[in-house]
Amino acid sequence: MINRVFSNRYRLIEKIGIGGMAEVYKATDEVLGRTVAVKVMLPQYASDPTFAARFKQEAQSAANLQSPYIVNIYDWGHDSSDNTYYIVMEYVRGTDLKTAIQQRGAIQQRKVAEIGSQVCAALSVAHGYDIIHRDIKPHNIMVQPDGNAKVMDFGIARANGSTMTQTGSVLGTAYYVSPEQAQGKPLTPATDLYSLGVVLYEATTGRVPFDAPDAVAVALKQVNEQPTPPSEINPDIDPGLEAIILRALEKNPLNRYATAEQMRIALNNYLAGRPIDTDVAQSAAATRVMNAAGLPVINADGAQPPAHTAVMPSVDGGPAALNVRSASRAKEEEKRRRKKRTTIIAVVVSVLAVALIGIGVYYFLTSGAGKVEVPDVVGETAETAREMIEAAELRPGAEKLEASETVPLGVVISTDPSARTKVDKDSVVDLVVSSGPEKPKEVTVPNLSGMTLDQARDALTALNLGFENRGERFDDTIEAGKICAQEPAADTVLEEGKSVVFYVSKGKESKVVPFVVDSSEEAAVAAIEAAGLQVARTDPEYDDRAAGTVIRQSPTAASTANKGDTVTITVSLGPKPISVPDLTGLTREQATSKLQEVGLFIRFEDKVTEAAAQIDKVVAQDPAAGASATRESTVTVYIGIKPES
Repeated sequence: MINRVFSNRYRLIEKIGIGGMAEVYKATDEVLGRTVAVKVMLPQYASDPTFAARFKQEAQSAANLQSPYIVNIYDWGHDSSDNTYYIVMEYVRGTDLKTAIQQRGAIQQRKVAEIGSQVCAALSVAHGYDIIHRDIKPHNIMVQPDGNAKVMDFGIARANGSTMTQTGSVLGTAYYVSPEQAQGKPLTPATDLYSLGVVLYEATTGRVPFDAPDAVAVALKQVNEQPTPPSEINPDIDPGLEAIILRALEKNPLNRYATAEQMRIALNNYLAGRPIDTDVAQSAAATRVMNAAGLPVINADGAQPPAHTAVMPSVDGGPAALNVRSASRAKEEEKRRRKKRTTIIAVVVSVLAVALIGIGVYYFLTSGAGKVEVPDVVGETAETAREMIEAAELRPGAEKLEASETVPLGVVISTDPSARTKVDKDSVVDLVVSSGPEKPKEVTVPNLSGMTLDQARDALTALNLGFENRGERFDDTIEAGKICAQEPAADTVLEEGKSVVFYVSKGKESKVVPFVVDSSEEAAVAAIEAAGLQVARTDPEYDDRAAGTVIRQSPTAASTANKGDTVTITVSLGPKPISVPDLTGLTREQATSKLQEVGLFIRFEDKVTEAAAQIDKVVAQDPAAGASATRESTVTVYIGIKPES
């Protein structure tokens, strides 16, 4: 799959993940020249129309969700050559929250609250489109190098009116599903808030609130058991944050936060040190009355009986039956009273409505003459807005520029007076026009060389810069464990919020010293330098080996040295020269002994002599005495013999 290109545009370069029904690849958009992520449906699901429809639905569900805390969907497609479906999305650097929890355990609680607030902001956007995520879990929350979170994977999200998933089916992961999701009941946005409560619980304590050997047992605990308060696991948890988490984990959806925005406000209040509204709808535990089957009992008028009130099962006869009939009559009387009150209220409302209508007609006839309605120009360009205002017999007024992350440059954000307000003809309508995103503040990148990881992170965080540790590399000058390289370089001007990539030194690279003894000097130097080491030489020495041969090295072969270290070699001058001794007048035995002492061989030849004193003695030698010879070379010795008679 690597190097495959979809739509002649998206080239897959690296697999970065795999999910239940798809693989995710890092890819290059060769048209726009940017890095993207491409989710490719696994082949075993591509031929299933249900899975293919759900895959397409993910792209459609998320495509309209615009938020800095939601992973953007750029494109989707189908390659008919092998029936492959794919989605192109924003490539997010960082790590998922689940991995962070597994690596660190409990996370600092203010950071947990910040992440929770950002997830709430993302959910608020989705819920505004009537889309429920259904699979909020730490695996689907990416934490970027700058600390901000992004929610991803709307693979099982769907609009409330959709019938894509089967009624009663339980999607998502058992550890994070809401009680109503585990029971297959209709879902509301509150199910996402429960799942987020589980995520915040796990992030602050290091463990999920409900655990069991299998998914079914976990789901049953979600329905039937109350979580252990987080503070009993992590005593450092702030009571305010704990209250927010426990409210999100209420079994009854009505007792949770009404909206994701309400939960976001509570988390922001905690972060700002403001009082937190911890009022929860009256706890079902305080008013719940259990019937014989162990289920909550609700009165006919919708109210629950008072706490601790015993409710008998309906049977014929006996005191219990009388109590039931008596209660029934009381209820009928209460219904009659309510009906009477409702009738009175309806009459009063009708009278008031008629009066208000009369007042409105009078105002229209007497005061509304000559009034016009301010047109709705929000979302139009400033030029178009001025034309629409003039067409409505009004005058365009001042244009105030205001930075906006969401409204394009030159497009109207709001008007004063606001749209559809009744004003006099020829009134002035002022415009607030987008100047585009506010230009981030620029800072100078510090020199991280030689800093520890903590020092580098602190230096970058202080400048509102993100960071990304790309791993380790060998460095000849920076000691192990400290920053040895960075991108961009020190003193580069960078916008706040951008990230600096750095590398950590592993110290000098270790090298194995090669064996070069008995090699020629030239071959030895080549082998040492190829290993990343340097060569030094001692004075050459006489040796039995040929001249130019390495006779000794330091350090010895197979030992470890750092890159750039020195290996010293000693080269042979060849065998040491020997001075041939004078053998004249010596006997055979004496001459042999003397040559052996200096390492020379001897060869005898006879030579006739007239001198009786020279008989059986050395009379001559070759080479001559004092000549230079090499070890184990041969000296020819001539022994005197009598002439033949």
